[in-house]
Amino acid sequence: MSTMTVGFAEPAPRFTDLLAAEWIKLRSLRSTYWVLALASLAAIAINLNAVHSDLTYIDNPPPRMPGIPPFRYDALYHSLSSIACYLMAIAAGSLGAITVFGEYTTGLVRTTFAAVPDRRGVIAAKVLLIGGITALAGAVVSTVSFFACNAMLASRHVGLSITEGVSLRAVLGYAAIVPVCALIGMAVGALLRHATASIVSLVMLFFILPLMFGGDRYRWLSEIGSHLPLATVNRLTYNPDSSTTISKYAPSVLDSWITMGVWAAVAVAVTMVVVRRRDV
Repeated sequence: MSTMTVGFAEPAPRFTDLLAAEWIKLRSLRSTYWVLALASLAAIAINLNAVHSDLTYIDNPPPRMPGIPPFRYDALYHSLSSIACYLMAIAAGSLGAITVFGEYTTGLVRTTFAAVPDRRGVIAAKVLLIGGITALAGAVVSTVSFFACNAMLASRHVGLSITEGVSLRAVLGYAAIVPVCALIGMAVGALLRHATASIVSLVMLFFILPLMFGGDRYRWLSEIGSHLPLATVNRLTYNPDSSTTISKYAPSVLDSWITMGVWAAVAVAVTMVVVRRRDV
């Protein structure tokens, strides 16, 4: 009498299972989320310190010079400073890059794809997790910085409310650039698969490359520079009621939102294509 063994195929992992697996990977590397948490606290501290230091100048404004408009303090520019934004950008970009090239460096990627052959599902889960975490960090930094700084400025009657002028747009743009930079970091990490090369490339893209496309002498150079990642948030946080100026070739607000979305979409597409087609 013969016996027959019937095999049962393992059920395909659900997307929630992939998210849980990616969360375990991220949580197991304490340095990654500690870096993001410390960067967020540092960014808030930078904005608070900048406004607190300005209180003396608000109380004692410089004397008015003939032919020069009177001093007007730009609460939006100082409460959402570019220095804090740059810090969050490099922290989020580094986190995104590490989550990709880190798996290739340790060889964990082989185990991951052996357990889950659907590479698109794995990357989609990673994108959603990293994008969500960095979006939360960006929202916290942007919201806390704006409300805390303008609470200090309210006693000098120069603070802004979230419904005043372009405040809401600035807060949203300031927060949105953080997950965009994280997704860009994932794409760079997938392309280079090397820690030093990835971080240096992000620094070049975020900080060095814009220096090559400044000024208004050549319109095409200015327009290229205005469509780089961090230039979009500079446009979205610009206060037209302030005394500061922007390039005469600056894009529209809608154009800046679209550019930011295109950077995010292209970064996700590049990560998907590279991880799917390259050998592990």
